[in-house]
Amino acid sequence: MYEGKIIRYYREKYQMTQEQLGKGICSGTHISKIERLQTEYAPEIITLLSERLGINIEQEDMKLKNIKKRLDHWHEVIIMQLFEEMDLINFELEQEELIQISNYINQYKLLRIRYLLMRNLIDESNEFIDEIKKIKHKLSPYEINLFRHVMGIYHLSNHEPLLAIKVLKEINNEEYTNGEYYYHLAVAYHSSELPVLAYFYADKARQFFKSINSYLRVIDSEMIMLIQIKDNEEFSETIKRFEKLIQSCEICKSSDRKARVFHNLAFEYYRKNNYCLAKKYYFESMKLKDHESIPYLLSLEGYIRSSYYGELLPKDELLQLIKEGFEIAFQKNDKFYISIFTLLDYLISEKEQEYHQYLADYSLPFFKKLGFVYLINRSEKELFNYYFNRKQTRKALSLANTLINK
Repeated sequence: MYEGKIIRYYREKYQMTQEQLGKGICSGTHISKIERLQTEYAPEIITLLSERLGINIEQEDMKLKNIKKRLDHWHEVIIMQLFEEMDLINFELEQEELIQISNYINQYKLLRIRYLLMRNLIDESNEFIDEIKKIKHKLSPYEINLFRHVMGIYHLSNHEPLLAIKVLKEINNEEYTNGEYYYHLAVAYHSSELPVLAYFYADKARQFFKSINSYLRVIDSEMIMLIQIKDNEEFSETIKRFEKLIQSCEICKSSDRKARVFHNLAFEYYRKNNYCLAKKYYFESMKLKDHESIPYLLSLEGYIRSSYYGELLPKDELLQLIKEGFEIAFQKNDKFYISIFTLLDYLISEKEQEYHQYLADYSLPFFKKLGFVYLINRSEKELFNYYFNRKQTRKALSLANTLINK
């Protein structure tokens, strides 16, 4: 079935014409028909052509036939976040040159984007995304939905939860049976301060992960569910549930998940103005994260704020931490965290006017564009208090009207 495609691939690889390949075996015209699957041919001819190309046609045919199985297995491993196996399959597929002539080349590129996003290689993923956009009209229904899922993850990586929700909601369940996308919808709704929908989709994701026996991803879903219901139970009960999640992470030996649990636990203490424990758990989260990563910056920001409001670290040490955050944000070219650490720098340096000017002119519009409701609300309240205390009545009333009508 694939013999003609394989012959053509290696002929072109070795820069041979059809006449050169067929010399003494068959005509160039016959090879052209073989390559385009437009004629019958004797097995002996394929054997001779293969020998001239230096390939074993049976082995090459088997490799091409197995590509779909290998891609499906790679997808399963990515969903379950089995990183060592995921990296191994990625390496193997990168070496598989026949993938370029496979019927599943687009599926490979889409899964490659997913892999790169999981490894926080945003710039490299952009190249594949641009390629897929150019041939989007040629994608199968399954591939179109996989592309929507991939783009939802891409928007989350770029701190764009509203765009993530928009594209993920377009996924057709009948054409795409990977319920993992419920989890990414839950994350997007959580980032947009829509707890009911976040809980709903996190629960659907949990059910899906249970069905595929992925306990690690069940933990992920339960984490999202837990941080939606924190205001509906006693704080002590919330802490107990966090402790159970930490134990689950330890049982599964998942340090990255444990880091996320510590981060969310720190935020719970931060919300209660318990800055000492918030600082402690933000630091525990930071210790488990890659110090050059975006997730590290998330916990670093919380650590700095907790230390500042709790007066737990000297000013010069806080400014040094901000410098560290700036360097990583600029290295990653992450405009969101560049904005966050600019605000922190003004705050810790006690440049009140510059802080609120930057917040009003740049950060707040940027947060609104991205759809981060928590940061929008926090920023608007800060600006209202600032304008009110400065007796800038018109600006204060404008923000008051915005806050009242939410």
